[in-house]
Amino acid sequence: MKQEYDFSNREQGKFYHPNSKFNLPIYLDSDVEEFITNLADKKNMDISVLVNEWLRNNINFVKTIDI
Repeated sequence: MKQEYDFSNREQGKFYHPNSKFNLPIYLDSDVEEFITNLADKKNMDISVLVNEWLRNNINFVKTIDI
């Protein structure tokens, strides 16, 4: 590693993208992951599609009971 670095020719904000969207990773317990993986395989669905479908259904259910 150098003792000193020259940043005089730097470009500020080069990698800044204000409209970037980040997808958050979600970590499942192994038993839940196994269940969802098996079910997605049986339904011939992508796991993320299945999980999103379940979450949307749950959101709609929660909205109906007005928590």
